[in-house]
Amino acid sequence: MIDGVTNAGAIPVLERLVQFAGQRHRLITDNVANLSTPGYRPVDVSVDAFLEQLGEAIDARRQRHGVAGGHLEIQDTAEVRFSRAGVSLDPQPSGENILFHDGNDRNLERIMQDLVENFMTFRTAAELLRNRFELINTAIRERI
Repeated sequence: MIDGVTNAGAIPVLERLVQFAGQRHRLITDNVANLSTPGYRPVDVSVDAFLEQLGEAIDARRQRHGVAGGHLEIQDTAEVRFSRAGVSLDPQPSGENILFHDGNDRNLERIMQDLVENFMTFRTAAELLRNRFELINTAIRERI
């Protein structure tokens, strides 16, 4: 019974989005921390590939279960692996910039932009997830 409530609607999608954004936040903050480290190459994962897999999983779930929901089965990508416990990332060097003399590939503006975009994604998904759970709590308490 409870599985039908927690797998309904957008909850599984928002849960995976929060997990992905949380793991990616760790990568980005690691890039910021190592900005001046000689030889360090910033790493990241493809957000577009994750979103594509998430979209395909949503479409497949809709075909199997209709609008009601059901288990969200997301296929792993080269950089993102999904499990019941969460999301694990296998980042690759971003390699967008010219290497500095110390072998570092830094671009503070791009890293900070990624950090802000990822934070906004995390915050929005977490807020929507919190609203969904508040709605379920309200229904359980039978209050308006």
